[in-house]
Amino acid sequence: MFSSSSSAPMVAPVSPISSSAAPPNALFSMPPVPFSASNPSSSEMGCLARVAAGHLRKPFFLLALFLASCLPGLPDSPTLPSGNYRVPTGVRFNLLRRDFLLHVPAGYRGDRPLPLLLVMHGAFSTGAETEVETGFSILADREGFLVAYPEGIGLFGWLQHWNAGHCCGKAAADDIDDIAFVDAVIAAVRQRLAVDPRRIYMVGMSNGGMFTYRYAAERTSVLAAAAVVGGAIGSRLEGGGEPWQVPPPALPLPIVIMHGLADEHVPAAGGKSPRKGGVRSYAPVTEAVEFWKSANGCIGNPRETMERQGALRRQQWQDCAQGSVVELDLFADWKHRWPAPHSTGTLPAEDRLRGFDASAAVWDFLRRYQRESGQDAKR
Repeated sequence: MFSSSSSAPMVAPVSPISSSAAPPNALFSMPPVPFSASNPSSSEMGCLARVAAGHLRKPFFLLALFLASCLPGLPDSPTLPSGNYRVPTGVRFNLLRRDFLLHVPAGYRGDRPLPLLLVMHGAFSTGAETEVETGFSILADREGFLVAYPEGIGLFGWLQHWNAGHCCGKAAADDIDDIAFVDAVIAAVRQRLAVDPRRIYMVGMSNGGMFTYRYAAERTSVLAAAAVVGGAIGSRLEGGGEPWQVPPPALPLPIVIMHGLADEHVPAAGGKSPRKGGVRSYAPVTEAVEFWKSANGCIGNPRETMERQGALRRQQWQDCAQGSVVELDLFADWKHRWPAPHSTGTLPAEDRLRGFDASAAVWDFLRRYQRESGQDAKR
């Protein structure tokens, strides 16, 4: 399915435990030893939001948003205090410059490149809310990676959406070029901070997950791996003709797909939203799996495990082109929420998903892969 040349970067999978080199035909290889922060505490300088936005719980979302509005800009310095920064890009919408929330992990010194994780919020959400729900900034302080939370198109920072091609809101209706915006986000971080270009990852929830499918397909050479939670790879409008389709990726890409079987907004089995109804029918999660199995040249049956006393069914296709992987995680009785301690930590003691951390699971998957240079793949 793929042939190699020598112009664009590619990738290859590795065990997170073994330090041996990846096989010659693999696109993905073992990243360097995980970053170890030398200073675990955040600086108190600057606006209070620098340390607040990533550590507030759900009742304080509005406060988090208010504080996020006074985040400082990124100072012109090779070393930065740990915390959150509001970073502008050169992309504009309605004369306003689009920006993003950036988290610099504890102990960052700029003396060695770190991985970059892009976290895409869901519909009607924001980067600040998503930081709270996922806990990725806290995880980044522990594991040593940069986190960017791009902001979609909305009304003065509210009701934000992404143009996933088939959905959603004003971003899709106006055909906003969110691909170019995220390109600008990556460029802005790389311009100012030490980023390992081989280890750029993306994860998205709901509409952000839908956009992640699109970006991963259109910019496969940029990413080393991707993750989607509660998102559909496509949808069809009643009377709207043929559904919009994600373009075929040029390269294999490791991807993990997570979905709650009780999702009331984007049903795992596909169809209309049980909560909202409407005229849009979403593609089932199995369609996304088949899309990426085909893109990655996967063959054979998946390795299947049951975890959390049967609440988590995990299928992993490992026999894929040049070391890529497709993983599907299905959560019994789980709705349209990010399954991390912000929500799972409040479940009843007897609930099988109590305390489950999807963010940690996503990062454990993503960090295994890095994109190698000097190779290219063509369909």
